[in-house]
Amino acid sequence: MRFLFLFFLPVLAPALRAQNVNVDFRSILSYPGQNLANVWGYAAGGNEYALVGAKNGLSIVDVTNPDNPSQIIQITGPSSDWHEIKTYQHYAYVVSEGGGGVLVVDLANLPGSNLTYHSYFGDAAINGLLTKAHALHVDETKGYLYVYGSQLSNNSNGGRALIFDLNADPYNPHYVGKFNSSFSGNGNYVHDGFVDNDIMYSAHVYSGFFSIVNTSNKSNPTLITTQSTPGLFTHNTWRSGNTLFTTDEVSNSFLTAYDISNTANITLLDKIQSNPGSSSIVHNTHIINDYAVTSWYRDGFTIVDVSRPANMVQTGNYDTYPNGSGSGFQGCWGVYPYLPSGNILASVINAEGVANGTGELWVLTPNYVRGCYLEGQITDISTGFPLNGAQVKIIATNLTETSGATGLYKMGQLQNGSFTVLVSKTGYVPYSTSVSLSNGVLTTLNVALSPIGLPVELTSFTVEALDHDALLHWETASETHNTGFEVQHSAFAKTWEKEGFVAGTGDIGASVEYSFRVPALPPGTHFFRLNQVDADGSSALSPVRALEIGGESFQAVFRPNVVDDAGELYVFAQKSAKVRVEIFDAAGAPTDLNWEFEINREAVLPVETGRLPAGIYFAVVHTEQERKVIPFVKN
Repeated sequence: MRFLFLFFLPVLAPALRAQNVNVDFRSILSYPGQNLANVWGYAAGGNEYALVGAKNGLSIVDVTNPDNPSQIIQITGPSSDWHEIKTYQHYAYVVSEGGGGVLVVDLANLPGSNLTYHSYFGDAAINGLLTKAHALHVDETKGYLYVYGSQLSNNSNGGRALIFDLNADPYNPHYVGKFNSSFSGNGNYVHDGFVDNDIMYSAHVYSGFFSIVNTSNKSNPTLITTQSTPGLFTHNTWRSGNTLFTTDEVSNSFLTAYDISNTANITLLDKIQSNPGSSSIVHNTHIINDYAVTSWYRDGFTIVDVSRPANMVQTGNYDTYPNGSGSGFQGCWGVYPYLPSGNILASVINAEGVANGTGELWVLTPNYVRGCYLEGQITDISTGFPLNGAQVKIIATNLTETSGATGLYKMGQLQNGSFTVLVSKTGYVPYSTSVSLSNGVLTTLNVALSPIGLPVELTSFTVEALDHDALLHWETASETHNTGFEVQHSAFAKTWEKEGFVAGTGDIGASVEYSFRVPALPPGTHFFRLNQVDADGSSALSPVRALEIGGESFQAVFRPNVVDDAGELYVFAQKSAKVRVEIFDAAGAPTDLNWEFEINREAVLPVETGRLPAGIYFAVVHTEQERKVIPFVKN
């Protein structure tokens, strides 16, 4: 064995870390002349260690003090840019594309450097034949080591998964079988995988799918099913409960979540990118407490809230390659999030801007925060049918999601607070509302959109007040079989009444302007819409426009506009008055919510909307002279 003394770089320029979220930098340990591959961790006796796959062998680093890591020993191994490490009890297992079989290290003497280790090249049916491998995983529930992408000296394996028993003697693994798959082409090669309780989730990178395999019979594992992944280059898998997470090591790739509760019907739940539009490449993911901690090469690593795996939300990130971005295999190779302290270990292949190969071990402290979830269904208000392809947009953060075939949408963000949400779809009246989002809380917003439905191309429709008259103006770009427009008016949101009819042009390919005047309206809020009548007698409604006709200074506002169990009615008048409030449903039927009270300039009235069924309502507030009609929605 030999020691390699490394240089510790305590700080980075703060400007380089300005884009990082919910992760604090602690330290960097540099490896001059050595690229780094993957990293794992180990803890014992109150101390914490990083097990680092460096180019020249396994580096063991004491990270108990995250601000001052120090290497204890580097165990020389085959020189290679690929090293993978896993642990079982107080043993570490290391494989490399450079050869050397499986390096087995007894970690019991840490923090001392007098460690016992040896190279294992196989026994029993593969005695002395195991030369190299790409990755490995341990089924800690059953005590078996799985080695992936392995090569035997007799060229008989094709990269299939090999299985070794650790129960009798973890320091001396015993070969017990392999997944003797018979996929076509390169499908038998298993690049990586996750195993627990005799179920293996294998990543078949070159064929672009994962397989689920029952390994209860180690001499004859049986295939349960396979599933292709979005990038068709399945690199890594990790299971949490009934969800399997995968990564595809290609440009513009995704971290993807699958429901595997029914292996006969595996369902893709959601997929997420660290930096959409950058073409960045995902590498390895690990799940801890319903968070996915994932390396993304040039993007560093991300923390994604996967507590709702059908609605994954990125809530943290740290760029360990801050001046590089996009596609490429530089930057963060691996992350390890399982130390008792919660600190994260990240391995950087080569320090940015260093040409001669200087890998870096980063130590960081995460702040795990849940996302704010917004979910619901978009439907047609006339038919109740779900709407596919409706766009839901949170205006302030520009987050956009599109409803699926069942009208459902799921979206989320880190930032909490009150936001305006715009729901739109071609052929429907856009709907805007305010929602309050909280971290770790599901906010449900179901929206029923009103179809515009006009068989003419309506380009504008406005209503303005002239004294106590309403002036309506609308314009069409083209018309087909248009008989005309019935102007409808609702004074107090109870019924719609016909105010008049404006004849259409029939068929015309040019723009047409229309106007109509409704005289002598009383003070208050008035609503107008157009009912376009076709030559065959069919008709369709336009969007609704509201108009305020002034009188004595009297105002009423219902807040919030979309309520659950309670809202508040704000009433203002310049002089004392007797006020009556009545709540009507969308059909104009009165509810049991009504009050009368005296007001001296202003009043705030709590309204127990929890007593109302979900739907659209109108609060009619009036004195002897004036009325206000305020629409609101009860979830």
